[in-house]
Amino acid sequence: MAKVPAEPISLSAALSSSASSVRRRHKSSRIRASQPLNDKSNSNKQLGMFALRKKIEDSILSAEILAPTALEQEEARRIQLEKVIRECNLWDDIAQANEFLVKLAESDKAVDALKDLRYKAEEAKLIMELAEMDAINDGLFNQAYSASVYVNKFLKKYEMSKLLNEPYEREGACITIESGHEGIHDERWAEQLVQMYIKWAEKQGHKWRIIEKFPSKNGGIKSAILEFESNFVYGYLMGERGVHRMIKASPDGSLASEGSSATVDVIPLFLESVPDIFIDDKVLMISFSSTDEEYLSRTSPSVHIQHIPTGFTVKATGERSQFANKMKALNRLKAKLLTVLENQRISKVEDIDRSAIVDLWCQEITRRYVFYPAKLVQDVKTGIQLPDLTSVLNGNIEPLIVAHINNRRSCNIIT
Repeated sequence: MAKVPAEPISLSAALSSSASSVRRRHKSSRIRASQPLNDKSNSNKQLGMFALRKKIEDSILSAEILAPTALEQEEARRIQLEKVIRECNLWDDIAQANEFLVKLAESDKAVDALKDLRYKAEEAKLIMELAEMDAINDGLFNQAYSASVYVNKFLKKYEMSKLLNEPYEREGACITIESGHEGIHDERWAEQLVQMYIKWAEKQGHKWRIIEKFPSKNGGIKSAILEFESNFVYGYLMGERGVHRMIKASPDGSLASEGSSATVDVIPLFLESVPDIFIDDKVLMISFSSTDEEYLSRTSPSVHIQHIPTGFTVKATGERSQFANKMKALNRLKAKLLTVLENQRISKVEDIDRSAIVDLWCQEITRRYVFYPAKLVQDVKTGIQLPDLTSVLNGNIEPLIVAHINNRRSCNIIT
């Protein structure tokens, strides 16, 4: 089959080439006050409007630089995909045909989104001009700011999506959070991590749900499983895999022994269909168990599946039939095995080297959340450090996600 040109990894060249001309055009406009600013409150209002205007102008500038080039590239890619689909006999290779059709759907979606982005930027620009004609108008400026927030969020997602080209990075994600074994503090810390990821998903507009949650008696959780049914979430969150440790330091600055730990495991959630891999039934140990909660909610017994060669164990519950729980567990097992196949660069499950699979609790700490004396977050894998612990726990983990994506891309370039 004909090959489709690889997607662009970065649009920085386009950004730099046209930035100066657009920036000159935006510098010519200024805020006009409807009356002299004679007191401190009016002065503060002017400063607030200036900061707001600056954010809006920056968003418009970015959109005017990025959107035309990105739209041109996406439309060219769509045309090429349509040509491949027309000229080739897709029945020769159903798997590759499905891949092309998925890419075409993604390209159509990207083209529509970029056109909408351009409209939003033009809307914000027009509102700004109308606000200037009527001096300072709080309502119009807020309307323009809302449009600019959409533009900013889209641009960040679009740029990150161009970096996610590895297998399964464009899929949804299923994350499992398990508390440590030191009791109440570990269990409460695990619950905090669950809330952090939920808040992140809500801020980013990702569809999410808690599909399993096992609370403890003391307000925390023993474990929880969350699913994120949005594209690219696996690529965003795969860097979260590992041990997350909450640490309190002693007053003299040395690290004390007290702290709490939880593990985060991330596997792809296939939004269309699960890739077909062969798993011999003979190497699976399947068991069923029922809890009081399942009995009261009239759901079928939980299904536990252990893959004996690797030691992987998965569990599924909450479905109305035992068969549905079994299929859900099998799909999770397949997702775990597929990530191992990718990491070990092999194609058959029977070729997996169990000794190369590292238990999450045996890995180095992925991230430290320091609560005392200074509140900060230290990401061990990337070396990044954030000074605002509260912000991170409130779901603002984008800087950490971007750092992990860039770190993976750098490693791929080196290898």
